[in-house]
Amino acid sequence: MPGVRVKLISKDAATPYSGMLPGLIAGHYSFDDAHIEMGPLCEFAGAEFCQAAVTGLDLSNRRIRCDGGLEIGFDLLSINTGSTPGVRGVPGATEFALPVKPIDRFLQGWEQIANRIQAAPNRAWRIAIVGGGAGGVEVALAVQYRLMSSAGGSRVEFHLVTDAAVILPTHNERVREKFTRILRERGVQVHLNHRVIEVKPDGLVCSPGETIACDAALWVTTASAPPWIGESGLQTDADGFVALNDCLQSFSHPFVFAAGDVAAVVNHPRPKSGVFAVRQGPPLTNNLRRALHGEALLPFHPQTPFLSLISTGDRYAVASRGDWALEGKWVWRWKNWIDRRWIRRYRELPARM
Repeated sequence: MPGVRVKLISKDAATPYSGMLPGLIAGHYSFDDAHIEMGPLCEFAGAEFCQAAVTGLDLSNRRIRCDGGLEIGFDLLSINTGSTPGVRGVPGATEFALPVKPIDRFLQGWEQIANRIQAAPNRAWRIAIVGGGAGGVEVALAVQYRLMSSAGGSRVEFHLVTDAAVILPTHNERVREKFTRILRERGVQVHLNHRVIEVKPDGLVCSPGETIACDAALWVTTASAPPWIGESGLQTDADGFVALNDCLQSFSHPFVFAAGDVAAVVNHPRPKSGVFAVRQGPPLTNNLRRALHGEALLPFHPQTPFLSLISTGDRYAVASRGDWALEGKWVWRWKNWIDRRWIRRYRELPARM
């Protein structure tokens, strides 16, 4: 738009595509396969890229505070930071557990764990994955595949720990049955109704009283928002995510918009999933344009049934939509084709005219 400057603020120069994270962990993808370079993307879009970490907002003066004392002014702000697993409030989780997000830090920590295990093939190891949703199940099976494919993998024990009564509680019964069978066949020990109340260097203390011994704990629980969002004065939901109307606009500050995991569309609650985040891009763009023109915003209604593709570590996956579910190697090939096609759109950019 003439007269409009667009600035992207991100602490990372390359952003990971979360849909390919399990394949990256398992070794099916390289770092470059699963990441998008921000610099070339911004250049193509005619936007300015600012590599910095946001630490706070001054909404009264419409300024963004970043690390190093940097402050950036704005007229409209769109918050699209994603989320991180909720480790706050669990003693020891910050010190002794490895959260799956931010993904760049997780990948560094995961490589260190994998290298330690591969360097001591004669020792018995125990890995715990906290979280029984799709992310936890995928990470558990991807980690297992990677380690079982390397030296010493046969001496690694895997535990999946969740406070829910079932795994994959937001998916249908057929999906749960398939993954219950797959986890059992792979020898992953599943601990249901186990809420982690403390993380120690050598184990997880759970309610109702059991301690699960482990050498490494990977944290893939429900999402949480960056603390600076609530501290800024923005209206949030009970979990700290930006509370939005149907137009993806903040209830408390109309010049602030949001999308993705960090957003909570009050009238249309949905799981924190990329399948919903990517669909919010076009209506967000449209409403930002309309806001700049002073025009009325248009409501957005997210899809209700959605396709879910969950991988099983190896080149095998389960597909579901509504109340049906299918599995097979062909599902993984389908998922791989979808993921690679999606990321190519942001990596193989046409020349600007």
